[in-house]
Amino acid sequence: MKLLVIVWLLIFVCGISTAQQIQADDIRKIENEDPLRPAKAAFYSAVLPGLGQVYNKRYWKVPIVYGAIGLSVYSYDANQKNYLRYRDAYKRRIAGYNDDEFQGLIASTDRLVDGQDFYKRNRDRSMLFILGFYFLNILDANIDAHLKQYNVNSDLSFKPYIDVAPTDAAPVAGMRVALTF
Repeated sequence: MKLLVIVWLLIFVCGISTAQQIQADDIRKIENEDPLRPAKAAFYSAVLPGLGQVYNKRYWKVPIVYGAIGLSVYSYDANQKNYLRYRDAYKRRIAGYNDDEFQGLIASTDRLVDGQDFYKRNRDRSMLFILGFYFLNILDANIDAHLKQYNVNSDLSFKPYIDVAPTDAAPVAGMRVALTF
């Protein structure tokens, strides 16, 4: 579970850290951009995850998409297998058999039910992660295609600074966003 959260944070940080610098020759390309480009990118990502990122020429995002979805699918599969192990052992004990794989380890059927609940809950969460990463893949392709059509130049700046507080002369950190039209 922690690994899935770490993967999600990496995707989020990588998405934030990408800055688009547009050169003078790229500005001419923006005028010729296809207005349906975001819809195409989203459609391609919906058909095959990562294809929208390839369409946007963001090839480095494809391994992140497949890593996130693949890790979620792996987690789903592992939790499903463990759920079935505990369920089958529980069913055999209820039927009166004493030959399940947990016979020497787990004495109570209540512990088998707890194991079933644990792995079922994690399996369901893994499915939510699969769906979440799938939709984030589509959303990323759509937003990236939209952002390629905007002119981001030096008139828009983001500058962190350290200032001195006027009341007690203590250093204060802050950020300034300057918009020049």
